[in-house]
This record gives sequence, C-alpha cells and structure tokens, in this order.
Amino acid sequence: MDTKIDIAGSEDAADALPPRPASVEETGLTPLYLMDLLSKQLLEQGVLDLHQLSRSAALAGSVVETLCHLLRREGRAEVRGQGESGALRFGLTELGRAAAIEALIRDGYAGPAPVPLERYTTLVRAQALSDVGVSRDEVRQAFADTVIDPMLLDQLGPGLHSGRAMFIHGEPGTGKSYMARRLVRLLPGEVLVPHAILAGGKAVRCFDPSVHSPLAMPGAGNTGAALLLAEGHDPRFVRCRRPCVVTGGELTMERLEVQYDHATHIHQAPVQLLANNGMLVIDDLGRQRMAPMELFNRWIVPLEERRDFLALANGYHFSVPFDVALVFSTNLDPLSLADAAFLRRIGYKIRFAPLSREAYREIWARQCRESGIGFDPTLVDFVIYELHARLGVPLLACHPRDLLGLAGDHLRYWGGESLDREVLAWAWQTYFGDFTSDDRTGGDAHTSGRTAS
Repeated sequence: MDTKIDIAGSEDAADALPPRPASVEETGLTPLYLMDLLSKQLLEQGVLDLHQLSRSAALAGSVVETLCHLLRREGRAEVRGQGESGALRFGLTELGRAAAIEALIRDGYAGPAPVPLERYTTLVRAQALSDVGVSRDEVRQAFADTVIDPMLLDQLGPGLHSGRAMFIHGEPGTGKSYMARRLVRLLPGEVLVPHAILAGGKAVRCFDPSVHSPLAMPGAGNTGAALLLAEGHDPRFVRCRRPCVVTGGELTMERLEVQYDHATHIHQAPVQLLANNGMLVIDDLGRQRMAPMELFNRWIVPLEERRDFLALANGYHFSVPFDVALVFSTNLDPLSLADAAFLRRIGYKIRFAPLSREAYREIWARQCRESGIGFDPTLVDFVIYELHARLGVPLLACHPRDLLGLAGDHLRYWGGESLDREVLAWAWQTYFGDFTSDDRTGGDAHTSGRTAS
C-alpha cells in the first residue's frame, strides 16, 4: 500500500501534509532496509528506547515496534530494560553490531527514514512552482522598497511566473546579483522537503539547513518534529519555504551531480535537486572553473524535458523532476558565453542598464538614511555632474552604497560631522584610483570606470 500525497490545488504544503505511515508497508520501504536503518542508529547512539528510535527514524511507534520485534527475532537486537517512561530499551547484540557495520559500509546514512523516489517524484510535481505563479501586483508589492525600472519588473515577474529559465546580463554594478537574490521574495507558498530520498537502495540526503528554511508544523509550536509524531503527519518531510540556492564562481561540474563521501559512505543531493520547487541562481556566469558551454550543455535536457538524470557512486542511474526556476546572471556578453541554439532555450533574456539620474538620486537618498548621513541634493548633483558625467563613468546601482561607505569611513576617522564635496572627492579617488583620471579620454575613462565598479 502506498500512501497518497495529494497537495494539488493547495496554497501551502501544510494544508495537506502526507499522513504518517501506520505500517512498514505504508512507508514504501522494505523491512530489511528499515531494520538496517535502526541498527545503524543503535550502533551510533547506543541503547535507545522505542520513543527515541521513533524520533530518530521519523517513524510511528507501531512501525518501530514491529521492526524491533523483527530485529530480536533475527538475534540482532535485545531488550535492555525499560526507560523512565516505561518504554522498552533496545541494544545491539554482537550479531547485530556486525550487521550494522556492514550496513554502514553499504550506505552510511543513518538519519530519518528516507522517502521512496516514486513518492518524491509525485510530491515535486504536486508542488510545481509554475502551478502557483505570481501576479503583477505581488511583484510590485515585493519590490516596493527597491529602486528598479518598472519595465525590468515586468520582465522578471513573468519569467518567474512561467518557471522558465532567465538570463540576466549587463555591466558590473548594475544590480543584477542583488536583484537575482531578491527574487526569492516572489517564491510563493511553502513546500515539503524530505530528509532523504531512496534511489537504488541508497539514501540521498535532500534536506540541507544551509539551503532550506524550516517552518513550524501545524500545532507543533516551537517543538517541531516532537509533536509532529502525535499530530499524525509524516515527519520524514520538513515543511519549508520554497528554496533559493545561489552559487557563483565556486560552482563545479561535480556539484551538479550526486555527491558521495567515501569516508562516510553518504550520498548528498546536487544543488539543483536541493533547489527543486524553488530557484537556482548561477551568479558570475563565465567565472566558473569550466567552459560556459560545458555548463550550458549540462542544462539542455533538464530544461527541455523538465527532468534531470543522476547517478549514484555505484553507477545506478535514476531521474528526478526538474522543477527549478533557473536564473543565470553575468556581466559578460551572452553571445560570448553561449551559442544561439542554447540561448533560444532560455525564455527570458533581461538586460540591466546603468541608472537614470532620478533613480541614482533616489538610491543615494535611501543609502544616506541607512548610513545615518544627512541627505544634501547639491552633493549628489556634484557626484552626478562633476564626477560621473565629467569623467564618463556610468551611473551604477552600486556606486551610492560604495561611495557613501567610504565617505562614512573618512568622517569617522577624521572626526568630521557632515559630508561635503571634499570628502566625496576623496571617496571617489579612493574608490576609482587613477582609473578615471582627467588625463584619460572619455572613452578610456568610461571603460575604466566600468572595470573598477
């Protein structure tokens, strides 16, 4: 019997949490696998009672009791008295210790019971990002505190709504990375993330605290999984916000495949699997330690078929749904990174340009408020007309923050009380060095300014 997961049409994962399996059969896992899992936990943690095993394996007490009976019948476990609550305590026999060690060598995972791959596949499709979508009003509200061209929002919003890949490009400092990371504001609703999935008899860790943001289960208060067992929900799943994984120049091809630790014998999900039902941002595209086309070729099948093909350390191949809003961000020319055939597969290509003077002033004013520096419109005009315009440096979103940060450092060091032109000129010279010297031509100065920013 397979427990049905039905959250289609639900705004939040919490509205229809999968029920807690009441029998070994309903877990979708074999008795042998679960017996090995409990044996590994007993080997690592020592003598445990039924309640402790139930919490550790994220299984109902009745299921754990059945498994402990099987372990005792095979001579792998024995009763070691009763705990304070009156629950029986179990420990491994010598035969059980040997069997647990063998199980750890085959698969080092000893956490909460995994979810079968088929059930995970059903879950991901039921939680599809494209089935929820976002509206224009939601996009405008989410970025009400951000200075951005409304036309850009009207490209970013539909891109995320569709679930198709986006290619964000433009000069350094135009706010691409900042906006790409803030797109997580638009990810709607909540999702269920399994602690691990079972593929080819091996557990693959899926829940990662550095990526996933857990939410309290209904009725669980701050106790989380402890009361979850009593509430009747399947604690093999963690209720989370939709994930957003950001990776940049450190990304390697190996991180796009299932990771295997030879010391612990544990498999870890790749970054795109961690981002399922959410967003994956690849920042600084073209700075990775592989050719851009090598990286692009890795995404062709997932983007077209909406599924990804992975392999375990033993060579076992399996596929998982690919429900990821993929966002590429780069300051390089897109045509220098990918050919036209691949770019056609990316639905949204969005260019970030230098700011208008009005937008620059607004960002400057906001940055002054955040930094505790009094806003003087004549000073920002000095920066715009006497520095940017005269030296041919484009107005970039990063400049107000960086220049005011340096100016603040100057004031704190020298004990100054208010900002003036001399301090801003010092900040400019410190920030750009000689890259925007008057001795340069306008074209050279423009190029140097872009590079420095």
